[in-house]
Amino acid sequence: MKSMFDIMKISSSGMRAQRTRLEVVAQNMANVHTTRTEEGGPYRKKDVVLTAQDVSEAKFSRIFGGKVEGVKVEDVIESAKPFERIQSPGHPDADKEGYLTLPNVNIMEEMTDMISATRAYEANSSVLQTTKQMVQKSLEIAR
Repeated sequence: MKSMFDIMKISSSGMRAQRTRLEVVAQNMANVHTTRTEEGGPYRKKDVVLTAQDVSEAKFSRIFGGKVEGVKVEDVIESAKPFERIQSPGHPDADKEGYLTLPNVNIMEEMTDMISATRAYEANSSVLQTTKQMVQKSLEIAR
């Protein structure tokens, strides 16, 4: 039964990570036209850095011959991708030459990231549901 809980830990860690990815994608998409931030300059795209996280317990570790890893959000970083500059002399945030610096957010990349994170979240949710059903069936059999 302990290994079932390890599976649940792995799946829930994946769901937490994908939820964070979706939140960051939403933030990026909401700021796709933000040309002035509190820090100055246009909004800078954010990226989520994921790393492996040990969630192993003795029984499950023996089956796989080592530690069992889930995932965790290591950091949310600003993208190093360059900003786009367009000529827009009438815009209040344009520079002296009339160029406007736009956020480095590509809406198509964000949509792709959103679909990827959604599918990964759904896959982890499905594993969690299946594991839960297996635990319930095991308890029914044990009666």
